[in-house]
Amino acid sequence: MNMIRDSLRKYAPALLAWAIGLPCASTSFAQTYPARPVRIVVPFAPGGPTDALARLLAQQLAERLGKTFIIDNRPGAGGNIGIGIVAKATPDGHTILMASSSFVVNPSLYAAPGYDPFKDFAPVTNAGNSPSMLIVHPSVPAKTVRELIALIKANPGKYSSATPGIGTTGHLTNELFRMSLGLDFVSVPFNGAAPAIASTLQGQTPITFTAGPLAIEHIKTGGLRALAVTSRRRLSVLPGIPTLAEAGVPDLVSELMHGVLLPAGTAKEIVQILYREIARIVALPEIKRPFAALGYEPLANNPAEFAAQLRVEVEKWGKVVRGAKLKVD
Repeated sequence: MNMIRDSLRKYAPALLAWAIGLPCASTSFAQTYPARPVRIVVPFAPGGPTDALARLLAQQLAERLGKTFIIDNRPGAGGNIGIGIVAKATPDGHTILMASSSFVVNPSLYAAPGYDPFKDFAPVTNAGNSPSMLIVHPSVPAKTVRELIALIKANPGKYSSATPGIGTTGHLTNELFRMSLGLDFVSVPFNGAAPAIASTLQGQTPITFTAGPLAIEHIKTGGLRALAVTSRRRLSVLPGIPTLAEAGVPDLVSELMHGVLLPAGTAKEIVQILYREIARIVALPEIKRPFAALGYEPLANNPAEFAAQLRVEVEKWGKVVRGAKLKVD
């Protein structure tokens, strides 16, 4: 016992100094972040809305933080491949996930998605939302959402709706619309949003829920008719299009998120650095303008708010997936 007491007396000052120095070491590490190029993993192919936003943020972050931010597109399995890569990455802030709503849908949709949305990640921020839009071909006689509902109810099974694929935001919004209103129409899945919108443009599947960026120009030129947006507020780029709530469907809100996440265990100082910079970036006028033109709504909620949002979204879309009996092995 005497030896133990003597050893404690001998080394106590050094241990105390080490313990006191831990926060300083963490802060010092955060001050040097990033120490090398940063990889932003986009779990989809180039060219989509999530990829476009990731590239915009990468350019701005590189300028502000003084290191290269590289886009790494890792498509496959509905986003699970890219998400899984970040879940297993070293939690040092040099691997970032740019996620879409598949992040909150896939845990319910897939038997084994390969990640836990809560345990495997440190939320940074939802950089922005983009709503879906309820769109019809001009040949559809309905000019409002109420008229479309009445038309479908009067013609059960006659009308079809294009979706970008099983489990996508457009597909799940379509299912939520169908289930919540008790409608009978045929959902036709396509391999992506582009072929789905092309089918609606041709009148083959005259109804669709699609992301704003893909449809805005067609709406402006009259190739498609927008009946409503699925966001809480109208889009500034199309102020004449009502929300679904304004159109008589108050409980259906669907927005594609563009979330930034890090591997679980990443230092809180690094989470805060990225949150602070992204919040500043999306508030810049030169960023807000192209955001609005594409139908995006800048958000940049803080990490705690984003974590709460993720829990709400996982539960919400899990109910839709189970209600529609959807499953991908």
